[in-house]
Amino acid sequence: MRKVNTSVSTVIEEISKLKGSNISMEINKGRKKIEKYQGIIENVYPSIFTVNVGEGKNPMSYSYNEVLCGDVVISELKSN
Repeated sequence: MRKVNTSVSTVIEEISKLKGSNISMEINKGRKKIEKYQGIIENVYPSIFTVNVGEGKNPMSYSYNEVLCGDVVISELKSN
């Protein structure tokens, strides 16, 4: 379900601000399957963004609509 009073351009701006930051992600895969990752937002493109979740793993890509609909939840990790 789409978040009220939020647009895709707002989501793009917020993710652009987090580029290069350590983040925590929760991805809803359906049927009560939730995957959790920690990583860094590497690139921000017009339709998608990529997240590096670790050494030796390929970057994962997500669309802004997945964030807007709540299938992908991103939160910034505070550095010590």
